[in-house]
Formats: sequence, structure tokens, C-alpha cells
Amino acid sequence: MATRRMRAFKRWMKSQGFEWSDALEFVDTPEEGIAVRALCQLKEGDVVAKMPKEACLTIKTSGAREIIEDAGLDGHLGLAFAIMYERSLGGDSPWAGYLQLLPHQECLPLVWTLNEVNALLCGTELHQAVQEEKALMYEDWKEDILPLLDLAPSKLKPKFFGIEQYFAAKSLISSRSFSIDDYHGFGMVPLADLFNHKTGAEDVHFTAMSSNYASDNDIDLNNNDEGIIDEEALAQNSSIDMTELNTAHVENCVDGNSEYSSDMEGDPSMLEMIMIKDVNSGAEVFNTYGLLGNAALLHRYGFTEQDNPYDIVNIDLELVLQCCSSLFSDRHSRARVSLWRRLGYSACGSQNSEYFEISFDGEPQIELVILLYIMLLPDNAYQKLDLSVSIAGNYHESSETILLDDNILPKKASKVSTKLLLTKKVCYALLSLVDMRESLYGLESIEDDIAGLGRCSLVRDRKLYHSLMLRISERKILQKFRNYASQPFKITNHSSARKKLKRTTKSKS
Repeated sequence: MATRRMRAFKRWMKSQGFEWSDALEFVDTPEEGIAVRALCQLKEGDVVAKMPKEACLTIKTSGAREIIEDAGLDGHLGLAFAIMYERSLGGDSPWAGYLQLLPHQECLPLVWTLNEVNALLCGTELHQAVQEEKALMYEDWKEDILPLLDLAPSKLKPKFFGIEQYFAAKSLISSRSFSIDDYHGFGMVPLADLFNHKTGAEDVHFTAMSSNYASDNDIDLNNNDEGIIDEEALAQNSSIDMTELNTAHVENCVDGNSEYSSDMEGDPSMLEMIMIKDVNSGAEVFNTYGLLGNAALLHRYGFTEQDNPYDIVNIDLELVLQCCSSLFSDRHSRARVSLWRRLGYSACGSQNSEYFEISFDGEPQIELVILLYIMLLPDNAYQKLDLSVSIAGNYHESSETILLDDNILPKKASKVSTKLLLTKKVCYALLSLVDMRESLYGLESIEDDIAGLGRCSLVRDRKLYHSLMLRISERKILQKFRNYASQPFKITNHSSARKKLKRTTKSKS
């Protein structure tokens, strides 16, 4: 049975020209939120929903468009302002019927308190990233949103544009927005955002025909000082002059199949949800947000998945240098890293750091192994390699291979034989890196985390549940990474790996 807010949302969609198949059921429960299920079998190629672009909440369609464009806001910052503005209008917003269906905010780490971030995400891939993101978002709000409250006091209600409201809007954008077209950019697409995500199991695909048109429609929005939403009036509150759309004929399910036809196929003013595989009656219909690991899923959408094959763990270059600091001088490490770069190798990069990826199977990025190999070369082999590179000049224009410690090192990392590089010293170094990376999680073991997850309720302890899922998935990868580094020489005493490495390596000045 449809909930009150879902009935209001459906009335609003009908008033705006949305079309959806009778074969779709919108399930709304307090425990699991909203999901879309098939009432009968859906076939690949079925167009199961159509959404007018002008009914999407974007910078271009919002009543705050003039304020946003005059202030030079764009992208997600401008869209966040548009959401806050429409929320400030209450029942007078053209999107009141849609906004009442949304949560105030999604449970993403960016809206957690700093204490929660530090306690729950310590050691994970998200810890530092979320700290930095929260700081940057606060600066954006302070520099770009706050001044607008003084410039347009008659149009804006300050209580709807505070830092908490900005973070809440940003959480909705992160978890629910779509790229619409060149004109609208990113926006909130009602109905399309009801389909839940499942990694690698997309049933329905969101499509948008490219459009470069510009709208001349003026949007006249009135404030509602009371901010009260009247459910029965939601469908009538749009002040946007929407184009009259022909309602597609939606046939009821017959003989277990759904047929959905429309005369508006290819209409650039409409967005579509198209089935890309068959879905049986009673099954949930999933969209996908991409092939993302748990860190990205939690960061952007507020949830994790068990045994996610796209999970990775990063080893920062800075951690590698720390690992080597007890063995070598800074001068030694800098020289070896410089040579590694001159050979044409590099790490992955973000705004503030360089890092190496450890795959779901526990295999390190080959560039990390090469760096450790070069870092641990005896002086005579290093000097020989350094001279070879210097003579070659621009290595990218030199031969495809170069002599390395009496072995041939291909110019491209993809051609390097891992077995060639996994010497005993390199394996000990990898194990030391595992120990250092694992220590970032604190004193509790992975067994403690697994036990804690077993005691968690997904409904009551959502933040703890998903943070533990992330920690466990990362630590399982580190366990595989440890096995990877141990197997070549059957190294069993992992805890003494750093001591063994130190004994087998002469200190360099």
C-alpha cells in the first residue's frame, strides 16, 4: 500500500507530465526506504519511465536562477543553492511534491560530525578525504553562500541557507543527482533517483538525449512564509509553464509481460529509464552508479556492499618513504624516487597525495614493486642504472628496455615480470608496508571489527555498520596483500618483517 508521501509524489509527477509503467511498484518502508519493484516481468528494451527535463530541479529551472547566475555560482555549488532555495519556499515550490519525498539529508560521511568521522573512519581510505572535504565545503559556504544572504535579504530566508542546510543539500546532490544535458548540467531528476544501486547488476539505464537549447521561460516563484506543505495541494503548486505532454499509453500487465509505448520516442525534452535486461515479477529493479568500491560508495551514496569486488586499498607514497626512513637516509630515498620517475614510472595521484593501489585480490600496483626494487638496489647496481638513464637522455625517446641489476627492465610497467622484482628484500619491504598500513586502524583487530559488525543493526546503527563494513573490506585486502608478499619465499614471521629487512640492508648515508 502506498504511503501518504508516495501518493502525493505520484500526483505531483502526473501534474508535471511524468510517465511510468504500471509494471513498476514504488515500495516505501521506514526500515529500508524507497525501492522500485516489478509487478510483472519486464523485458530488455522496455522504456519504463519518462521524465520531462523542465520538471527536473536544476540551476536553469529553479526560481533562484537569477540569484545563482548573478553570483557566478555553477556546478554542484549552484545546484545546492537551488535546492536550499526551493526548500525555503515550502509548499509554494514547484518541486514541493518531490522535495517532501526526500530525506532532509543522506547519511553520508560529509554530514557526520568530526568526532564521528575520526572515530568511525580512522585508518580507512575516507578518513583524511572526508576531513578535507568538510573543511573545503565550509569555505565554499562561507565565501559563496553566506554573502548572498546580505545581497538579497528580501528574497532569502537565512534559516534555510545555514551551513547545516548546505551540507544537507550537498549530500542529496552527491547521492541523487544526474547529468542531464549541456544546457541543464547536473540536476535532481525525480523518479529516476528512486531506483536503488547494485554494483555490476544494472537492470535499468538512465538516458538523456543531448540538448543545447536555451529556455526563455521566466520562472515566477512565491515565498511561503509558513513553510507548511499541504499534501492535497502539492500537485497544483507548480508555477513553471510546463509544455503539455501527451500521456503515453501504458498497458496493464497481460500474460506476465509489460508493454510500454509512447509517441514521444527520441524527444530531446524528455529523459528515459530503459530496461537493459529482463527482470522477473516481484524482483527489485536496480540502477547502478558505476563500478565502485566501498570507500567510494560510502563517500558518495552512504552505503557499502559485502564482498564488493571493486574494493581497493591505497598505500600512500609518503607511507613508502616512511617505511624506508629507518633503513636509508632522506638523500638516498629522494635519489631513488627521482630515478624511478626518470624511468617513466609514477603513482596514482589526487589533489594532495600520490598513492599506489592494492587490488581486491591483494596484488599491489606494479609501480610500487618497481619503486621498492630500485630503492633496495645495491649502490653499484643503482649507479649503473643511473648512468644508463643519463646517457640515454630522455628515457621516453630511448630504447624499450634498460639494464637493471643484470636484468632487463621494460620501459612500460605492464611489461615488467613481477617474479623478477619480488626479491626477498622487496617482499620484506612489502610486509613492512602492510604492518604500517594496518596500524592506522588502531588497536582493534579485524576479528574485533567482524564481531562488532555482527552486533550492529543496519537500521539503528547505520553509520557504525557501514564504517565497519568499509574497515573489514579494506583489512581483508591487506590480509591478501600480506599473503601475496609472503608466498614467494614462504615468509611466515610477518611481525618481524621490518627487522629482517633492516638486517639484510646496509644503511646508506
